[in-house]
Amino acid sequence: MSTIRILLVEDDELFRLGLSTRLLREGDLVIAAEAADGETAIELVKTDLAIDIVILDIGLPGINGLETCQQMRFHRPDLRILVLTSNYQPQSIEELIGANVNGYCLKGLASDSIVLAIRSIVAGASWWDNAASNKIFSAFRDPEKQLLPPLTSELTTVLTKREQEILALVSRGKSNQEIATALYIATGTVRVHVHTILSKLSVRDRTQAAILAIRNGLVDSKLLKY
Repeated sequence: MSTIRILLVEDDELFRLGLSTRLLREGDLVIAAEAADGETAIELVKTDLAIDIVILDIGLPGINGLETCQQMRFHRPDLRILVLTSNYQPQSIEELIGANVNGYCLKGLASDSIVLAIRSIVAGASWWDNAASNKIFSAFRDPEKQLLPPLTSELTTVLTKREQEILALVSRGKSNQEIATALYIATGTVRVHVHTILSKLSVRDRTQAAILAIRNGLVDSKLLKY
């Protein structure tokens, strides 16, 4: 079982301690470092510290969570980030989508679901709670608020049948390993297909590809919710 190294960024000491204690019970989850503010988190990311995922509280003192996310992305573009927040804030969701975070969860979510979100994101999937998913879908239903370029042709023309099958599973939050198991193909083959899909659709990540699939009727929008 591979170890997942976490940078936990949370200003509430009791919540940070509680979450850290719960995550360490999993065995494969390790807290590589902790930070109580954005400045410290950014400095940690700028070092050679081995991190697989950042769990980031959006309501930080000083540099807020959004700016912290943007600066961490600047220094380490491939870093995976899961945002935690106490309150649902539609504007924040839109800003975080633009910052290319990998997931968004409310702090009231069951701890088992947070663990699943961490593992899913590290495996290459995205994780958005229902409120965030609804915000994403509403943005793409409104032409004035669309965050992705329109397709030049139908998905069924752009993608092969196999690519459509894989995209449908990506849209359900499945990892490469889960897709490989479902389709009886190698994980490396899935990885190649996903890369091709992102290139064909001119999108930067799996979340954007999933939203395009839903917007074009390839999969039911309900399937993206957890």
